[in-house]
Amino acid sequence: MTTTAQEIYTHILRTLSPTERLRLANLILNDLVDQNLSVIDQSDSWSEQDVIDVTNFSLQYAVTIFPESEDM
Repeated sequence: MTTTAQEIYTHILRTLSPTERLRLANLILNDLVDQNLSVIDQSDSWSEQDVIDVTNFSLQYAVTIFPESEDM
């Protein structure tokens, strides 16, 4: 039986105090730094999903700063 991160969080971590959860997060992040894992893609190219995401964000932002107005 495999355990997912969500199951661990729900059954174990949620029961910890906020202080202990922060301490655990710190341990996990420091361990990742020590392992020198490269989890960020630093390439100069954009994937199709990147373009879709930035387009959607831009359109949503435009709607908030340029709300529909009556006749111009």
